[in-house]
Amino acid sequence: MSILDELKWRGLIADCTDTAELTKRISSPVTLYCGFDPTADSLHAGNLVPLLALRRFQLLGHHPIAVAGGATGSIGDPSGKTQERQLLTKEVLLGNIARVKVQLAKLLDFETKQNAARLVDNASWTENISFLDFLRDIGKHFSVNQMAAKESVRARMEDRESGISYTEFSYMLLQAFDFFVLARDANCELQIGGSDQWGNITAGIDLCRKKLGKTVFGLTLPLITNADGTKFGKTEAGAIWLDPNRTSEKDFFQFWMRTDDRDVERYLKFFTFLPESQIGEIVKTHTQAPERRVAQRELARAVTALIHGGPVAERETEAIDAYSGKISGAKLIEHFPKKEFPKANLDGDGTTLIELLVHAGLAASKSQARQLITGGGIEVNGERVADFNRKVTVADIRHDKFIELQKGKKTHLLIVPV
Repeated sequence: MSILDELKWRGLIADCTDTAELTKRISSPVTLYCGFDPTADSLHAGNLVPLLALRRFQLLGHHPIAVAGGATGSIGDPSGKTQERQLLTKEVLLGNIARVKVQLAKLLDFETKQNAARLVDNASWTENISFLDFLRDIGKHFSVNQMAAKESVRARMEDRESGISYTEFSYMLLQAFDFFVLARDANCELQIGGSDQWGNITAGIDLCRKKLGKTVFGLTLPLITNADGTKFGKTEAGAIWLDPNRTSEKDFFQFWMRTDDRDVERYLKFFTFLPESQIGEIVKTHTQAPERRVAQRELARAVTALIHGGPVAERETEAIDAYSGKISGAKLIEHFPKKEFPKANLDGDGTTLIELLVHAGLAASKSQARQLITGGGIEVNGERVADFNRKVTVADIRHDKFIELQKGKKTHLLIVPV
């Protein structure tokens, strides 16, 4: 299967400048690039589609270049923005680039001898060019009329209140310059990016044609939206970041677990490397019993393994299984929240379940604990308790480690005797 066939069945092609010619060209390895502006100290879930696309190209023998935008990031891309971006200081940009480079390196193979990925910073080819030289050598090849007609620029120019600064208006020239430099110095023939980058990509193609007499290509990937029309990768708490210091590994996993049934098949295609046959089986199983959320579980496990590693993915999958009753025993202690309790108080007649619920914070008062028990809302070690006089003793300790309490369907807690 060619890379275009792979992207097509996954629904990952929005547009291409010349599909027929690109199809011929990629019959042999091609060098391509995608840029990532360091506007934050971490990439986020929305960056995954183009980043994983670079990896898909590499896995099929092509040569990927990831461009960290030290130059373009200092300007700000107006694409998809209704207001001017806050300009970042050089120090902040350098810090962001350093962190983003680490994340890029997780998904691209920089060590293979066959087609190792390359990571470059576009500041390296812009910092020594003067403003006048840039205008003379690059700016003269662009028509303001054409630039103003680009969707990302036109939309901002029509908004009289926010408008667009000359700084952001110039962003297109810088990105086009990137393509020119990479085509000239690295024989790069293809740029990929989100569909909002179409205008910037075609500007680079024109520049390569005018200055190098070279035919290069552009391929855009769809901007992902949820089935309900909301923006992908956003929650009430904000963006889903790849850095675990900004979005915890647990929250990252849970984000994918909450995928709408209407989206889960698309997202298995977009965000995993699972083959078509396996995705088909997962979706079939999911359709038969959607309440089990089999597809979401496999999606969460696959994406978490890509970003945070296999052990983290297995740990979070086990946690899900623990909460749903699929695993039990000593492994539970790794996943549920815990509360220590004096073991001596469990000797003899032990302590009342009411007192233990209050101690654990599962009930605000003894009267509330009594109501929870009589209402059938409390389980001890998986067994529902109806008698509020129930005592908890050392005999209830499982695996010599804990006593499992459950309130309702979702609230679990382990009492750890000490």
